[in-house]
Amino acid sequence: MLTESPWLLPAVGLLIGIITGAVARWNHFCTLSALERHWYADDSRGLRTWVLAAAVALLSTQALIASGNINIDQSFYLRPHFALTGYVIGGIMFGIGMALVGTCGFGALVRLGGGSIRSLIVVVAIGLAALTAQKGLIGSLRVSVLEPLSIELSSSQSIASIIERISGFSSPFSIAVIMAVALLYWIFSSAEFRADKRSIFTGSIIGLCVTAGWIATSFLSTVMFRQVQIESASYVLPPGEVLFSLIAVTGSIPDYGVGLVVGVVIGSAIAANLTNDVRWEACDDARELGRHLSGAFLMGTGGVMAAGCTIGQGVSAMSTMALSAPIAFISICIGARIGLKMLIEGTSSLFSRSA
Repeated sequence: MLTESPWLLPAVGLLIGIITGAVARWNHFCTLSALERHWYADDSRGLRTWVLAAAVALLSTQALIASGNINIDQSFYLRPHFALTGYVIGGIMFGIGMALVGTCGFGALVRLGGGSIRSLIVVVAIGLAALTAQKGLIGSLRVSVLEPLSIELSSSQSIASIIERISGFSSPFSIAVIMAVALLYWIFSSAEFRADKRSIFTGSIIGLCVTAGWIATSFLSTVMFRQVQIESASYVLPPGEVLFSLIAVTGSIPDYGVGLVVGVVIGSAIAANLTNDVRWEACDDARELGRHLSGAFLMGTGGVMAAGCTIGQGVSAMSTMALSAPIAFISICIGARIGLKMLIEGTSSLFSRSA
């Protein structure tokens, strides 16, 4: 049977990754670019595309949960271990690193598929930093310093679960609908965005790909003869797992995240070639290389501390209604703002006037 193959999980991740990478490359979907244009060019189309992905993922995922088609209760986003300090500090670190590199981990994978050699350096550095922060020397420091500051909740950190404990109101899907409607109202309040069918398509497909990840891992966890982690899109630790899989060929079979990362690069490469959008890029000098390596280190380390990246926390965790999602993403935005101000305006103050 197909479900008996240990390679089915990474194969599904590969397929979903190809779709995600192709769509992202086709419309140059990038979280940092979206934030930068929103802050400095008064153009919110990119940001609205990103928020649309989160809203679509939230609504479709919660609809499947409410109908009993998937169960993601075992997702690490919903664990009662609430690492507030890690979400904030890690998120700010990730945001600053994102500004130094010029994109996030997902964006680096998409650029790599389009021919960016410097993105290859960034992806490798993110992966190595994430492995160190998860399992290495920095991981030991993280566990000893940040973990004692975590809050242990009585149950899941789902926003719906918290509301139920406080008020007694128990209707997760209703809460998801309210959240999604609020997001969609802001998204489509812009006439310019309503006319941008390409961006609407991009945000919708990327959101549905996140939901597809929950469907795949939730289903396969019930039928496969191997342990399956319930997960969806995340691009911090998986690049490190790709490196580990390449080095330790006799080790364990790659999981969903490894297939997803490889798929994003392949999908981006396909889209770049079909649209004549291949751009061979490398670092101009040692200074630029140093900035990219520093940013990648901050993203890999900060992403592990924050338990996710712009996509991992901002879209995947948001689709589960995890309380960590808005906290981590706001922290990432703060970090990105600080990083951009340092690069563009020569100041790290959030409150200084733009030149």
